[in-house]
Amino acid sequence: MQVETRGAVAVVTLNRPESANTLNLQMGMDLLAAALSCARSPAVRAVVLTGAGHNFCFGGDLRAMATRAEAIDDYVRELTTYMHAAISHFTRMDAPVIAAVNGTAAGAGVGLAAMADLAVCGGGARFNLAYTNVGLSPDGATSWLLPRLVGVRRSMELLLLNRTLDAQEALAWGLVNEVAADDELLTRALEIAQRLADGPRGAYGATKRLVAHSLGAMESQMTLEGETIAARTRSAEAREGVRAFVEKRAPRFRDC
Repeated sequence: MQVETRGAVAVVTLNRPESANTLNLQMGMDLLAAALSCARSPAVRAVVLTGAGHNFCFGGDLRAMATRAEAIDDYVRELTTYMHAAISHFTRMDAPVIAAVNGTAAGAGVGLAAMADLAVCGGGARFNLAYTNVGLSPDGATSWLLPRLVGVRRSMELLLLNRTLDAQEALAWGLVNEVAADDELLTRALEIAQRLADGPRGAYGATKRLVAHSLGAMESQMTLEGETIAARTRSAEAREGVRAFVEKRAPRFRDC
């Protein structure tokens, strides 16, 4: 994880480009540390969240999960605890959070984009939930955020059919606020962040928390998500799905 301060704007960069910025335990801990740092610093008046390299975030690190064998549920439970705490802090801190989505956001990567107060994506961006493709259930607050952003029917289409949205579809569905040219994405996100950094930080924070409160108990839903996906990892479907992912083949769920 890389945290860089540009004046009053903190740029938080998911920094495992060789693994498409997938979330392992260290990345989860680092994300929470970054969220806490931004929330506690009065000098940070806006935050930009983006990914290093060609992609935003491919979600959880399935290869790391696959190495945990019988302890996979404990691994996933710990990972979601860190990630969900980070999402909660980003959502409720005073500083507005702008997601700059480059390349592909998948799984929990979609949750990290959706939890931001504003989101801009590059023209080549793609969004895919992918959980049920490997026999897992959603996490990253996606089961709470998506119905509120795109509606229940579209959420189920994304979660059950794993439809991939391109940048213009994501804009039309309300998943992002704006589409920028890929090579201008970070510049555009920083422009928005600087405008917000010049504004009333306390009023923004109060507004964020009022909106979050009006939408319901996100933290309770994330607790349920974490427990559900941890339980799913011990199912025959998930074992087959993760194994198939690692072996680069189609899963055979009907054999489970």
